[in-house]
Amino acid sequence: MVLLALLPILFLIVALGFLKMAGWKACPIAAIIAFVIAVFAFDMPVGIAVSAALEGVALAVWPILLVIIMALFAYKLTVATGSFDTIKQMLTTVSEDKRVLFLLIAWGFGTFMEGMAGFGTAVAIPAAMLVALGYPPIRTIIACLISNAVAPSFGSIGIPTSTMAAITGIDAVTLATNVSVVSFIPDLIAPFLMVICIGGGVKALKGVGIITLLSGLALAIPELLISMTIGAELPVMVSSVIIMAVIVLYSRAVRIDDPDYKLDVKTEDIQPVSFGEGVRAAMIFILIFVLLVFTSKLIPFINGPLASIKTSVPIYAGAGAKPYTFVWVATPGIMILIASIIGGKIQGASFGKIWSVFVDNFVGLRYTFLTIITVVIVAKVMTYSGMTKEIADALVFATGNAYPVFAPFVGAIGAFITGSCTNANVLFGPLQTSVASTLDMSPAWMAGASSLGGCIGKMLSPQSIALGVGAVGALAEGKEGEIMRGTAGYCLCLLVIAGILTFIIPSFLTL
Repeated sequence: MVLLALLPILFLIVALGFLKMAGWKACPIAAIIAFVIAVFAFDMPVGIAVSAALEGVALAVWPILLVIIMALFAYKLTVATGSFDTIKQMLTTVSEDKRVLFLLIAWGFGTFMEGMAGFGTAVAIPAAMLVALGYPPIRTIIACLISNAVAPSFGSIGIPTSTMAAITGIDAVTLATNVSVVSFIPDLIAPFLMVICIGGGVKALKGVGIITLLSGLALAIPELLISMTIGAELPVMVSSVIIMAVIVLYSRAVRIDDPDYKLDVKTEDIQPVSFGEGVRAAMIFILIFVLLVFTSKLIPFINGPLASIKTSVPIYAGAGAKPYTFVWVATPGIMILIASIIGGKIQGASFGKIWSVFVDNFVGLRYTFLTIITVVIVAKVMTYSGMTKEIADALVFATGNAYPVFAPFVGAIGAFITGSCTNANVLFGPLQTSVASTLDMSPAWMAGASSLGGCIGKMLSPQSIALGVGAVGALAEGKEGEIMRGTAGYCLCLLVIAGILTFIIPSFLTL
């Protein structure tokens, strides 16, 4: 029975990892396999299985796909108005030190792109910018993959974490807090690994140790505080702004002048950007931040009435079924849409241009729709049929109380296969919580550790590497194997640290 329960996941591993099948092709087949096994091996009535699949469709469309569509729309509209070029211009005037500028663009701005849009933008965009400034392409891609090894849990306005909360039944704020706790030390370590990578060794930390540490703290501390108070939507977006502010202020206060790491391109040759131009260029992102904060639970007299605009629909018809609730207004996707339209108009886009960008973005994501909908169907059918619990029981039997050490590795496998922290959380979130219940441990803690593992595993995913190579172009083409080998050591280092933290933290911290 365990092998049958594993079959949909094993199929995805083979199809995506070895046969190089596209996700939009592999995931529907996995959904069919899960459905057939649930009905014929786990005695799930056909009608109940259909209702489980339909609930998966509902969850995938609203809010997962809604956020993804709108987040990428906001980014592409910023590009279409020319504002993104202004943002890049601002970033490249901060420092002439290669290490500092790399921290600013890859760690700071890359983290912002992850929090805002996700979907590989945090690797592709910084890598393209940095290689254009003269950074070595292969090392740049590897370091950008490292920079994206901790933030994706809160990427795309927190959709991986909020999705895992929805699919496991864990309170979103509780889950976000657990993700931030287990990520705290990796948040501090990742920027050091980036500098070591891009600088060619540990010696590259000389003279930039303090700013590197501050860059890590600028992510770890705000991320934890925001997770504990607001939830999953803003921890990375807000932290990324703080990271960039810390790097800029430190660079102006402390001169870092090491000739061995001096940027070949003279930053004074770049036309400076005025404050007004900068605000206008960032207007869509500013409005997203403002709207998300003011409609969050921090402002109950706004959040309350908006959150009450909802519809509860009975979809799943099995034992213990609860109606599925569509929140129509107080949801991040709607706020991003409003901010994008207003911000786009301020940046000079006509309604026709805004509509054109939206349609192109929507059509371009058509394969993503199929991938995400079917992977959520897999998770729902496996969970409701008992397949997930069957696998969880086998894992507990095999590892016993040592399982927490391996929890991040399970999440990493999911992200390596699918190239997505969201999909990894959907696939393995219910499994992790089931294991936690069997071991009498905190389901939120195990789910949080799995999410961190998904972030780390994503850096080694063929899809992530392909995005980096695609962004850099001919300079990196055909080097995917070299990039994967170069990334593997950093990935394993962070996974081992995550496993140790997952095991030891609950012994002295109540979660």
